[in-house]
Amino acid sequence: MTDKRARFQDIPEEAPERAPGPRAASGGLWNHNFRLFFVARTVAVFGDGMVPVALAAGLLGAGRPGSTVGYALAAWIGPFAVLVLFGGVLADRFTPRRMMILADGLRLVGASVLALSFAAGDPSVWVVYGLSAVSGIGAALFQPGVASIVPRVAHDVQKANAVLRVCEALMTMAGPAFAGLVVGLSGGAGAVFAANAATFGVSGVCMFLLRLFPEGDPVKRGSLLAELVDGWHEFTARSWLWGVIAIWTVYGLTVAGPMMPLTAVLVTEGHGAGTYGALMAVNGAGSVAGGLLALRLRPGRPLAAGAVALLGVVVNLVVLGLGMSVPALGAGQFVGGAAFAFWLVMWSTTVQTHVPADALNRLHAYDVSGSLLMMAAGRALAGPVAERVGAEQVLLAGVGVMVAVVGVLLGARPIRELRRVE
Repeated sequence: MTDKRARFQDIPEEAPERAPGPRAASGGLWNHNFRLFFVARTVAVFGDGMVPVALAAGLLGAGRPGSTVGYALAAWIGPFAVLVLFGGVLADRFTPRRMMILADGLRLVGASVLALSFAAGDPSVWVVYGLSAVSGIGAALFQPGVASIVPRVAHDVQKANAVLRVCEALMTMAGPAFAGLVVGLSGGAGAVFAANAATFGVSGVCMFLLRLFPEGDPVKRGSLLAELVDGWHEFTARSWLWGVIAIWTVYGLTVAGPMMPLTAVLVTEGHGAGTYGALMAVNGAGSVAGGLLALRLRPGRPLAAGAVALLGVVVNLVVLGLGMSVPALGAGQFVGGAAFAFWLVMWSTTVQTHVPADALNRLHAYDVSGSLLMMAAGRALAGPVAERVGAEQVLLAGVGVMVAVVGVLLGARPIRELRRVE
């Protein structure tokens, strides 16, 4: 992969798909294209954070059982997990920008109809499930392009990822808080979904205004199935890539998946829902700190540095598993959030700078799909396993798994010795 960068020109991305070539804009980070992409990502994450609050307020406020909220969220995540691989193929075929604009359009329609439905009264749960599925399909079309757009709008890919991570962490905290405020003022979920729809409108406009220079030589495209297979070959050809994701499936199933629901149960039962909410805010603050740290540190071996940082997750697991005091729990959440955010910046930057542009969307889709499915399985298994052996024991067992994960990441030579690309 070349480290030379081409200057973006103010022309639409309408030329045929190109093979790998110079990808990033020249100049400082805050160029025209990065500003647009930054706004699109920030408002979209802010809007996504509103959805669980809006669904809970709308469905529970209408007298529906609590299970309907879970079913509505599952109706979103199911299509996303299944279709994200095809989203990666479509992004490589039709360009990520076009697919992201289409995705924002779908999500705008879904959120707008939900806003009207809840404003008009008590919509059928099947209407809510169907519209949630529409939003999930939109997310599946949008997500693969996130990885490939960053190196095309930012000269400094790590810095761009760090800035995005900081703002995404802030928006993850701000979205639910804003939704709760709107529900309190308006008394219903319709206004929240209207605000959610507006965020997708802003994101879509920003993506439409992006002007990206076509890349390299034209690429010959096959069928969707052939491109999925080709993406798999690209994936398996890089031992550091499939190695990390294979390790990550174990992490998602045994640590990341169970940690969220078990943390909610233990903290809420022991200290109350207010404390749990405060700890999640502290975790978000830790994510901000981790992103800021990634702005300053530029390790020569980013995956190795990120793996060492993941030991911060061990701290969080220990304080949870041992049932320590609230201040200790807060410290664990802060350290764990910072550690995971730093790893995410190192991982995203490595993938975006080492993978050819014409395969990046598909490979990112494989990463997202595998991680999501394993985390979902881990969450589903967490309750039954915790009932048999205890939630604290599951978390403490995760300490051993997490240490092993870090050990394998550092022990695998292709991962440990992979150098950064400037």
